[in-house]
Amino acid sequence: MASKDRILRQKEETRKNILDAAYTIAKEEGWQSLSMRKIADKIEYTAPIIYEYFSNKDAILQELTLKGFISLTKDLEKAKSLSEDPAEQLEKMWMAYWNFAFADKELYQVMYGVQMNCCSGKCSATENPYNLFTGVIAEIMKKQNPSKEVIKQKYFTFFSVIHGLVSVNMIGNGLATITNDQILKDAIGGIIKSIQ
Repeated sequence: MASKDRILRQKEETRKNILDAAYTIAKEEGWQSLSMRKIADKIEYTAPIIYEYFSNKDAILQELTLKGFISLTKDLEKAKSLSEDPAEQLEKMWMAYWNFAFADKELYQVMYGVQMNCCSGKCSATENPYNLFTGVIAEIMKKQNPSKEVIKQKYFTFFSVIHGLVSVNMIGNGLATITNDQILKDAIGGIIKSIQ
């Protein structure tokens, strides 16, 4: 039994090493540079060993996308827990979203398809941030008794503005930090006022 456990641990460690190597390559050279051969070289394995764990590069990107959404969900839950007031929760959650995007730029890129193909369509965890946000939006709007469609529209109003600002900063030269902060606060505050 002990050798079986050891083998399982080794397999899990190898899987983690592959994902870590892929992520490191993306941070150093960008997602476009990622290949199964580069991953194998980085961790000094042969390419066939990599294929034993992941059928192709997309499978690796899928796994990293899942990790990204799990991490983002934790950040959003933590931000939400900082206040009892739904409007403050929503503001803190969108700020946490913004911070995640730049603290883990490469994961954000693969999660949302910034400068690359998006992998979130096949990821089960993509709904978690959406559900957290729409739950708080519904709480803020409860007196209006909004339909699910209206709540969804309000979510995408937030998402469009904030993801757009994130993308502008990732793809272009970006804006000055003070400008970003002001645009972000104005946008979040304005949208919250519009749904209260």
